[in-house]
Amino acid sequence: MIHIGEAFEGAGGDAAHINLILGPKAELGQAYALAAASPGPGHIPFQAVVKPNLPAVPATLFVAKAVLRDAGHERMTWGPAQAGVAAGITEALLSGALPPLADEQWVAIALVWVDPAASDAGAVYANNRAATLAAARRAVEGGPSREALADGLTSISNPFFTPGQH
Repeated sequence: MIHIGEAFEGAGGDAAHINLILGPKAELGQAYALAAASPGPGHIPFQAVVKPNLPAVPATLFVAKAVLRDAGHERMTWGPAQAGVAAGITEALLSGALPPLADEQWVAIALVWVDPAASDAGAVYANNRAATLAAARRAVEGGPSREALADGLTSISNPFFTPGQH
C-alpha cells in the first residue's frame, strides 16, 4: 500500500511544505526511479542523505517543488532543506512511526517547497525536519477524518490565499 502525507511547518520564507509519498519498493520503486531519472529545468531530484555516505532510510528521493532560482536558493534547498528531510524521515523510522520493514523494503519521495526568500538555514532545517516527520506520521496513520474535512471547509486558507482577503 502506498501512503501519502502532507505537512506545513514554520512561517515566512523559512517555512517548509512537504508532500510525502512512501511505501513498498514493489509498488513505488518504479515511480522513484522514473522521477530520479527525469529531472526538469530547475528541478533536480536526488537522494536525501543524513551526511555524505549515510543515506536517509528509507531511501528518500528529494524533489524540489520550486524552480531553483539562484545560488542562495540552491544552497538552502540542497543544504538545510535536504538535511531536514533526511533527518525527518530517518527519525520517523527510528521512532517507530514507520513500520520496521520500512528500512529495507520501502522508499519515499519527498516533494519539498523551499521559498526563494528563505534566509535562515537553521529554521529551514528545523522546519523541514519537523514537516517531514509529521508528513510521515500522517501518511501511515491515514488521512483526516470527514469531520475534520467538513470543519476545514469553513475556514479554507493557506499561506498564499484566504478567501475574502485579497
